[in-house]
This record gives sequence, C-alpha cells and structure tokens, in this order.
Amino acid sequence: MTIRRTLMAVLALALATTVFAGSPQKAGKWQMTMQIEAPNLPVKMPPFTMTHCVTEEDAKNPENAIPKDPQGRASQCKPSDYKFEGNKVTWTIDCPKQKMKGNGEITYSEDSFAGWMKMTAGDQEMTTKYSGKYLGACDEKK
Repeated sequence: MTIRRTLMAVLALALATTVFAGSPQKAGKWQMTMQIEAPNLPVKMPPFTMTHCVTEEDAKNPENAIPKDPQGRASQCKPSDYKFEGNKVTWTIDCPKQKMKGNGEITYSEDSFAGWMKMTAGDQEMTTKYSGKYLGACDEKK
C-alpha cells in the first residue's frame, strides 16, 4: 500500500466522528482540531478543524468513543479494548482490509480534550493528534 493510500485511509477514519462521545465527554457543540503526522510524507499535512454536535443520546453511548468513517470506507475496522478510566478514553483498532492496526487515547477536562491515535500499516506509522474545546449548546435545527 502506498503512503498516499494509507494516509487517505487513516484520514477517512480520523475525520469521521472523532469528536468522541460517551463518558466522559458532555453533550453539546465541540470544536476539534486534528493534525496528522507521518514521517515519510513529502509535505506536512495542515491541521484540520471542524465542529460537531454531541447529542445527549450520543454522549450516553460508549461505542461512540471509537472513530468511524461516515462514508463507510473504514467499516471493516474493528475497535476493541476500549476503556473509560476517569476522564480518559483508550482503545485499539484493527482494519484488516486496509492492513492497518492502531491505538489511541483521549483525555477530557471540563471543557476541552487532547489526545492521539497511532495507526501502523506495514512499516508506515501515522499519528493523528487531537485537541478540542467545548463551545456550548448545539445549534438548533431548522
């Protein structure tokens, strides 16, 4: 698998619902910034910032603590061993179709979070760093 294809698969996985829900994150509007780092890339990827509304229902579902690709490309990924310890969420993930494995960790405070996810495909390793902040109530749907 080329570096570019591997990076696109990781990016698709990371862009999904990476504003993690489930305890200990609270419901509301969150802003998240992601930075992907891969040592063999010819150029550095710029940070990506997005906002996401975590509903009360989302916040109660611990399965939402694992990143998912909304377009289904990473649907073959199998999260496991995810744990909630105080304000920290950890997990492992296996993506056999993309031949990738990884693990991650997010630590929350009252109104922010920070963490990382490392994915390995062959001898290529990529790290996605996360940071986020709570913005308040979600926007009302019209």
